[in-house]
Formats: sequence, structure tokens, C-alpha cells
Amino acid sequence: MIGKVCPRGQDVAGLIRYLYGPGRREEHTDPHIIAGYRPPSDLEPPLRASGSRDFRRLAGFLRLPHDALGKWGYAKPVWHCSMRAAPEDRMLSDREWAEIARDVMDRTGLCPRGQEDDAVRWIAIRHGPDHIHLVAMLACQDRTRPRMQNERYRVRDACIAAEQRYGLRSTAPADRTAARRPTRAETGKAARHGRGEPPRTTLRRDVATAAASAASAEEFFARLDQAGILVRLRYSTRNPGQVTGYAIALSGDTARNGEPVWYGGGKLAADLSWPGLAQRWTRPARPDSPLTPGEADALWEYAARTAADATARIRHYAATGNPAAAADAASAASDALHVAAAALGSPTLRCAADAYDRAARQPYGRVPAPTPAGNQLRHAAQLISAYAHLTGDRTLTPVVLLVRLAALAEAVAELRESQQRAAQAAAALRAARHLRTATRPPAARPPGRPVTATTPPAAKPARPRPATAAGLAKISFPSPPGPGRPAAGQPGPRPDDPPPRRPPTPRPRGPTR
Repeated sequence: MIGKVCPRGQDVAGLIRYLYGPGRREEHTDPHIIAGYRPPSDLEPPLRASGSRDFRRLAGFLRLPHDALGKWGYAKPVWHCSMRAAPEDRMLSDREWAEIARDVMDRTGLCPRGQEDDAVRWIAIRHGPDHIHLVAMLACQDRTRPRMQNERYRVRDACIAAEQRYGLRSTAPADRTAARRPTRAETGKAARHGRGEPPRTTLRRDVATAAASAASAEEFFARLDQAGILVRLRYSTRNPGQVTGYAIALSGDTARNGEPVWYGGGKLAADLSWPGLAQRWTRPARPDSPLTPGEADALWEYAARTAADATARIRHYAATGNPAAAADAASAASDALHVAAAALGSPTLRCAADAYDRAARQPYGRVPAPTPAGNQLRHAAQLISAYAHLTGDRTLTPVVLLVRLAALAEAVAELRESQQRAAQAAAALRAARHLRTATRPPAARPPGRPVTATTPPAAKPARPRPATAAGLAKISFPSPPGPGRPAAGQPGPRPDDPPPRRPPTPRPRGPTR
């Protein structure tokens, strides 16, 4: 079950009118109130003689505590939350949806159980078989304002509790491991401008790749500049030279006033905030390079060995009941995937890196303590990035590295499964599938043939390999068969066959200039 808290509004009557109306993106069927601060029968808008509903009485009831607060009330007091079940879930009854709505209002603190007379006024409207809408005015009936703190996470807790109570499809907890999704406005804007993905998604990938490739803050910003990303820094008021934050923008992505649309690093993902990135570069550097002179030309092999070592360590820690020790290696695997995708220019690896992102993060934005396995993976990622930057060579196909990274992603999936983090385990498995796909060679097809699936031709019988030069010349320079006479080793014409066509003049095989 998914619960989404929408931005606050001002017009409660307009929102109720929309929820009772036909809808814009989907059809609203049988809209009615299933729960509220009073019995639903007392709150249902009455029908007019024309068949429309009169919402003035309901809107007045909801606005009354906010009007009593006067200037002390919120500027945008309308709180709106939508809750939707999965398509494969069973259809819940009105009573079950009403219980879910009451649990949401209790967990968020807007209307605790037993305190309905002093809490906010709210209603729950159901106008579809699989979802409901909760509408509340952020003004308590005891003439105080409710405390709004992390109510989005409390809504997620209520969704998980409903899944367990009614046997619905399980979803991920609100542990802040998922990256922020593009809003509907961002998705629509990208579609209007012909972009394949919203700028938020592109920026998150580019920033993650730059962070994985850099060994310092200066190198990180230089990588962003090379990628054509606009950067705006925020400095400390006490120490003017100290960077305390950053924002990035995609070139060409502007607002209505022509200014770039800026995104803070923490708004892209929890591990891309400035404090999280700064911890990368304050860790102690490795005292010696793990590469010997003989291994300098075997960069991909070294990265593959590093991934295999990290896989073994993760599986060891998961088997011994110490998953926290494997957190740093699981996080560093994201760096290796992003850098390998950028170095090889592979769309499949890019999908794998994007899918793995959530599996790499710790709950609630925590940064794991550095470990030797994680440091080795980050060091290998920086070497790969430096090699690709200096040579620009994307012709190599490090199949061994991709196989080892796939095994690493599968080990992380087992680790997250042992920690009962289903969403992160699924993300790691998706990345492993993409990596396994990247290791398969592309299917060869004759030039000019369509890509769509066709009936495979019958296998041709293998011709015997000649043992002498004369036999080889006979095969390389064949003489056309005489008219009406089949070639050697070929069946004769059948009665229903079309008349034979004159064969073209044979061309000699061999190298041409």
C-alpha cells in the first residue's frame, strides 16, 4: 500500500469538489465519505434538486477551527493524503478503509484516538475501488495548531501496519534509502521538452559518478564541470572559505523566469548531501598502492579481484551474523558500478548502477564506517575513472569484472535479505540481472535483416574440409553447374519447383583492395 502526502493547500472546498467530481487522470466512481471526525452520515454533502451536491456546509464545518485561530493559523492549512492498494490486492471494504484512515490520523498525531473532540477536523473520501483520500484542516478544535513533524513517515508506518493486518502486498519501510522520485511536474516537463528522463534522474547519476571518481572536493567539482553541470556553492558565514553545501543544475533546464532549476545534493539522494560526500574525502588514504608494476596494465583484472574479495567478505559477514561490517563494502559497490558504466558507456551498466543505488544506502542516511573491502572498491573505481579519463578507451569488454560485479550484487541481495530489507534486496537483484545481461554477447544477425524475431533458417550441412590445395581452390572458385544439371552434392529439381534462374557470374573470394 502506498500513502502519499500532497502539498498543502488553501481551498478545502475546491479540493472536496474535485474529489467528488469526475476526475482528471482517472474516473471517480461513487464518491462518498467513509470516515471522519464525526459519523459519515452527518458529513455527507446533501444533494440539490439539480442532482449536484452542496459542499458549503461540509467545508464550513472543516474550516471552523481554522477561522477561530485567525492570524495564528497556518497560511496553507489544508492537509491532503492519498492511499492506494496494489492492483493485485483484494478489494477492501469501506469499514476496512475507514480503519486504515483512523490509524493514519492517530499515528500522525493529527487526531489521536480518544482525543477526537480536541483534535483536527478531517474526512476520508473513497471514490475508487483501490484508493481513498484524507482531507484535514491543520487547526485543532481546542484553538491550537497541530505539530507537523515527519508525518510522511508516520503515514508509511500506517501503510505497513495495514499490509500486515489485511494481508496486502508488502512494500518498503520509510528508511530513507530510496532516492527522491521526480515529481509529476518534472516528469511532464521532461516529456514536453523531449527528454528521455527528468533532470533530477540525470543529475543524480552524474553526481554519483563524479563522487565515485573523485579523491577530493576540488576533483569532485572539476568532474561536474567537465560533465557540463552547473554548480552553485554555499559557504559558511563564520568561515567564508569553507563550503557548507552545494546545488547543481542541468544546462538548458530553466524555470519560467529563465533561471536554472537548482537541486541540492541532499534532494537527489541522502548519500549525495554535502556532509555525506565530505566524509568520503576525510577518510585516511591507503598507505601504499595495491597495484604492482606488473599489474598496472591489468586494471580490469585488479578491479575484478577486488570485487571478488568484497563479495567473499560480504557473504562471510552475512553468514556470521555481523551484517553491519559489510555495510561499507555494499555502499562502495555503487561507486564501482557508476564508474564502470561511465567508463564503458554501456546503457545496460547504467541501468544496473541506477537499480543498485537503493541497495547501497544505509537507513536514515547513515554513513557506514570505512572498511578495507570498501576502501579497495573505491580505490578500484578511482583507477578505472582515471584510466577512462586519460585514454578515452571504451573498446575493452571486461567480462570478468562484470561477472564479479554481478556476484557482488547478488551477495548484497543476500545481505539485505538477511536484514529483512526486501526493497533493497530487490534493488540488488535487479542490478545483478542487468549485469548478467551485459556479459552476454549480442546476437549476431546478417546485415540488412530485420531485428524482429523470424523463423530461423534450416541448418546447412557442413561442407568437408579439403585436404589438398586443389580441393581448396575448387571450393573457393566454384564453376557454375551446367544448365539442367544439379551441382555436386545437391538434390535434383522437383516437378513443382519454379524454373531455375541463371546463376550470377561468380566472384573470386579473398581480400579486396
